[in-house]
Amino acid sequence: MDIISISSSLFISKTLSSNFHTIPTFFFVLVVLLLPFDKHILMEMRWRNICVQGAMLGLLLLCFSLLVSGQTLDPLEVSALKAIRRKLKDPYKNLWNWKKKDPCENEWTGVICTEDDDQDAYLHVQELRLLNLNLSGKLSPRIGNLPNLTILNFMWNNISGSIPKEIGNLTNLQQLLLNGNQISGPLPEELGYLPKLVMFQVDQNHISGSIPKSFSKLKKVQHFHFNNNSLSGQIPSELSEIPEIIHILLDNNNLSGYLPPELGQIEKLRILQLDNNNFGGSIIPDSYATMPNLVKLTLRNCNLQGKVPDFSRIPGLLYLDLSSNKLEGNIPTNKFPVNITTIDLSGNMLIGSIPSNFSGLPELQILSLQHNRLTGDVPSTIWENMTFSSADATLTLNFENNFLQNISGSLNHPSNVTILLAGNPVCESANELKITQFCGLGDGDLVEPPGNSSSSQDECEPQICVAELFFEYAPDYPSCFCAAPIEVWFRLRSPSMTNFRPFVDFFKAYLTSDLGMEIYQLVVGGFDWQRGPKLILHLKFFPKFSNDSHIFSTNETRHLIEKFTKNDIHLDNFFGPYDLLNFNLGHYDNRTGMPPESGMSKGIIAAIVLGSISCAATLLFAIVFIYNKTHPTFQRKVSKNQPFPKNPIKFEGVRRFSFQELETATDSFNITTQVGQGGYGKVYKGILADGTIVAIKRAQQGSMQGEKEFYTEIELLSRVHHRNLVSLAGYCDEEDEQMLVYEFMPNGSLQSLLSARFQSSLGFSMRLRIASDSAKGILYLHTEADPPIIHRDIKANNILLDSKFTAKVSDFGISKLAPVSDGKGVGIEQISTVVKGTPGYLDPEYFFTNKLTERSDVYSLGIVFLELLTGKPPISHGRNIVREVITACQSGEMLSIVDKNMGPYDPECLKKFMELALKCSQEVTSARPSMLEVVRELENITSMLPESDSSIPSEIDGSSSSGMPSGYQPTPLYYSEGNGVNTNNNLFSNVYTGSDLVSGVIPTIKPR
Repeated sequence: MDIISISSSLFISKTLSSNFHTIPTFFFVLVVLLLPFDKHILMEMRWRNICVQGAMLGLLLLCFSLLVSGQTLDPLEVSALKAIRRKLKDPYKNLWNWKKKDPCENEWTGVICTEDDDQDAYLHVQELRLLNLNLSGKLSPRIGNLPNLTILNFMWNNISGSIPKEIGNLTNLQQLLLNGNQISGPLPEELGYLPKLVMFQVDQNHISGSIPKSFSKLKKVQHFHFNNNSLSGQIPSELSEIPEIIHILLDNNNLSGYLPPELGQIEKLRILQLDNNNFGGSIIPDSYATMPNLVKLTLRNCNLQGKVPDFSRIPGLLYLDLSSNKLEGNIPTNKFPVNITTIDLSGNMLIGSIPSNFSGLPELQILSLQHNRLTGDVPSTIWENMTFSSADATLTLNFENNFLQNISGSLNHPSNVTILLAGNPVCESANELKITQFCGLGDGDLVEPPGNSSSSQDECEPQICVAELFFEYAPDYPSCFCAAPIEVWFRLRSPSMTNFRPFVDFFKAYLTSDLGMEIYQLVVGGFDWQRGPKLILHLKFFPKFSNDSHIFSTNETRHLIEKFTKNDIHLDNFFGPYDLLNFNLGHYDNRTGMPPESGMSKGIIAAIVLGSISCAATLLFAIVFIYNKTHPTFQRKVSKNQPFPKNPIKFEGVRRFSFQELETATDSFNITTQVGQGGYGKVYKGILADGTIVAIKRAQQGSMQGEKEFYTEIELLSRVHHRNLVSLAGYCDEEDEQMLVYEFMPNGSLQSLLSARFQSSLGFSMRLRIASDSAKGILYLHTEADPPIIHRDIKANNILLDSKFTAKVSDFGISKLAPVSDGKGVGIEQISTVVKGTPGYLDPEYFFTNKLTERSDVYSLGIVFLELLTGKPPISHGRNIVREVITACQSGEMLSIVDKNMGPYDPECLKKFMELALKCSQEVTSARPSMLEVVRELENITSMLPESDSSIPSEIDGSSSSGMPSGYQPTPLYYSEGNGVNTNNNLFSNVYTGSDLVSGVIPTIKPR
């Protein structure tokens, strides 16, 4: 007893002395806790009661110690956050945990807390990171009540209304990131009183009015991104008073007046982008040609006059665009810096001849002089004397639509040089074959040539990595090293080049150096140019090749995520500003999660965790001990095995499973039964008691919907029935679980089939059938589902194949609902969303409008059609499938791009299928057909097939009992959302009406 008392006293003393700040509090609690230890009382107690008293003592001590050890958020800031939440609409429940008591202790989504400098006992909000959450509503003025805020990030949402002037109260704010929303109204003058602001991004909104002169007081601002708005008036010359500014992006507004010469006095300025404004006949100030650190200058379509200045005085200038203005005079000779990559003077009124000394620019990639009044001959010395800086270098010379008469010198040119002369007299009188090759119509979109990967992964056996989910080959590693990467989609907003390939290694070196990684740990999986121009990059980061480590550590993962999400990436100015578009953590998704959303110290976090565990354990011990003594027949019950709530909801045609049924079907959700993972949770392959194989999608914590939303999704999916859609088989909603059950698709996804070595069994007729099946399923979603559904993520991996290779579209649900009528009989055609699609399949117009429509699905399906025709992924090693096909068709080499494993095909059918695929994948939304038109055209192509080819190919229908192509073994199916039941395998309908073309609807389904 003495040892217990002494140990308890020492423990109490140590614990209290480390947590209490006042002597009176210490003695008060000490006396209260030691009262039960009166020695006379102890002598009379039985051993059981002593244990219970000891347990309760520990419980009181630890819980009380825990209460005083943790700090909470300032109540005024809690109130401000709640006011912010009330102004927002959160359709996807991303802010589900904002109802908990303390934002810091409970880690509210996007709220990052930090401790203050001993000024008070509270925590404070340091960062508010709510990017890409599909939030709408308005910004609350109460944001101004978060005085310690350093980062305010609402990028890529649907926030409307005006910018609250109260944000001007945030004197510690360093990043104001509101780009990619629907914000309107003027820019508050109060935003000019943010002394620590570094990043100021409000681009891609509907902001109007003029730029306040008070912004000149932002002495630390470096990034000034106001492009793609409706700003008007004169650019304030006072902006030249900002000493640290490096980026001024004001393009695509309604600015007018003149170009302020004072901007040329900003010494640190790297990028000046003023395209598509109206400066009323201004001349280009000479000061713009003397900025010592300028890397990129774009003044396209600004209604400028005068002559082209001498830019040789800017040694670092790499990108110059003065196109679509009214510039006059001759093209200056020797007036461009030696390292420039892009010169665009097209669409002006330039006269005279083309200077021959452009050959002295070894880094030049694009020289655009089309649509001017140039005369004379084209000097062949431009390409004859050109010395390229790298093997990947290319040069495009666009001299179309001038008055050029001939080509002086040799017509022979290197293969990496493209010459465009259409619309000149030289082409009208051309008789030589070598000249006519320059006279074809350009496609107006300069495309990088495909490159070859030097990756060692092409030599690796394809089965080695399959055993580990999310593992793949690290291409730049030795001996087929298999590891789990982290994928990042990254956009360069204003790069200073038009051909990225020669700069890939340069980019990798800068990025990995900033991240503290080796250059071989980064693989550029693909890149794609968008209008602007902007460059989207698909990056894969692999763990370091040392000690046979195949995964990143938790700290490495958090470091990588933190660097990107905090905009803390430092690239060379050559690459310009950037956007983070998306993450794919894959293997690390549930292992590490996102960085801790609390600024509490590690000691406090450790105290909370250990204290909570101790409290729970002590309390459990006390309760069980007492209850077992007084109730010998007590038996524990497991809530998971309780069958159902009292009043279960029933859905027609959908079975309700118990947790125990699904647990048994998956061997207690054994990892060996896991076949995929998405943002919603993990997907398992299960075998029910009757032998039925199913796919079970189990929601993870944080992704679970509210009860109403979950039942609404089940109700929706239970009514969506079509032979070409994966259908819901059942669900489970016991206690803390939300699971959806679908039929398992034995032949996997179209992506796995196209990438298999046995794809030669997939003939043209079968590919056409898969295309038709997929289109019919999507047409049903667009026209027959109630309410209509826009899929948003159509790709080869979301087209699944049953045992007879009938294609079914998967991964759709309530999160994909299209807008319905506005109540006046007028349909709303577009839906705003976050980036949910997949690079290569995503509608290009989304990046400029943040809107998705039914024809966005048409674009994605068109990319799938091109995959079926070519056997190639949409983006691979920098190649873009759309551009490759267009290039091949324009050069009359369409058959060279067709998948050689496809076998025999009807040429006319192939041509029409190719034409349809290209129509669907038009960059401009209005140029694409509707899904109904797509289905009709596929029906027409199918009817043209020889009768022997219109049925299921024998190599699929009869080669094996499984229905698979001979020798084909599908890879494990990585479901991203859900997959389901098929009840009807008819191939095609015969009547061209919207309803009949989706006539796979099960007739027993009742309308809503």
